[in-house]
Amino acid sequence: MAKGNVDFFNDTGGYGFISTDDADDDVFFHMEDVGGPDLEEGQDVEFSIESSPKGPRAANLTRL
Repeated sequence: MAKGNVDFFNDTGGYGFISTDDADDDVFFHMEDVGGPDLEEGQDVEFSIESSPKGPRAANLTRL
């Protein structure tokens, strides 16, 4: 599992990006990957990184 923090979150669109040392680019996530209340910028998270056509995407995302 990778660890990082929420670098950007768009609550209207329900998506954001996580910065982490485990990937060269920020990792995309959608709230469907999270469940529960919205995440906040700066919040620490743990997740798996999956490949997607548009770049790395977070899966199994949990709040720390």
